Amino acid sequence: MALGYVTFITTAIVCIGVTATCACCVRSSTLPRTVAELERRGRAIAPYLGVTLLVLLAKRWTHNRSLELSHALDWDITAEIYAVEGSFVASLQAIVPDALIGFFSAMYMFGFPYLLVTALALYFLLPTQRRFKELLVAYALNTLIGSVFYTLFIAYGPRNHLPTVNGLMYEFYPQTQELTAEVSANTNVFPSLHTSLAVIVTLFAWRSRREYPRWFSLASAVATFVVFSTMYLGIHWLIDVVAGIVLGIWCVLTAERLVARAEGDSDRVSVSDDRETGIASETND
Repeated sequence: MALGYVTFITTAIVCIGVTATCACCVRSSTLPRTVAELERRGRAIAPYLGVTLLVLLAKRWTHNRSLELSHALDWDITAEIYAVEGSFVASLQAIVPDALIGFFSAMYMFGFPYLLVTALALYFLLPTQRRFKELLVAYALNTLIGSVFYTLFIAYGPRNHLPTVNGLMYEFYPQTQELTAEVSANTNVFPSLHTSLAVIVTLFAWRSRREYPRWFSLASAVATFVVFSTMYLGIHWLIDVVAGIVLGIWCVLTAERLVARAEGDSDRVSVSDDRETGIASETND
């Protein structure tokens, strides 16, 4: 019952957020144009969307087997992480007021999916689908690399390793644990995929700041809160976050190269067109 309720609330809040952001960032003429070109755009993104969905489904189907293999390998790096980092997360929880637990829990539960879905919606509304394709590939790469790390290494978050760190979100909102358990395990913390995906969205928002200047400001703020919440809530170590930042940057750079090769060109964006309109000039969608 709790799972269905939390899922419904999350979906509703994300939908409201996406709609409000599009209304704030997108010109009124964009939607009719998108509807008129829906078939062409659908054909253009179909291969990329298909591959990304296959990666996500494969991750879902292999989740339990991945956990079994991970425990069979038994490469637990939690102690090594703590030896390097120490009690940083405990210190962080000690200085942040408890009154902010609700806010950062909301950022973790709702702000994170809001970033992922809103970015897809905004880039699908652009005349060219290049950014949308690159974003899909970056998401897929992030999922693949994250799954490899989660299979190879066991790493428990600070809330599971240190008695001085509390799992704040799960203590104050225990119903959220049922939803997060469906998509992850408490040994899946290195690297932080919340961080890497937030970084991916922020980098794309920066690249599209001419098209969507308001989105860049909004995405940067939400991503910062999401990343901070992973540590403050006791879910991730600082080292997980640093590794997530590196992974996110790598995914964006690699996605750019892969899409350029797939599209048969070496120039991702026309410089002159980007300066004038911020819109990629390729038409071979």
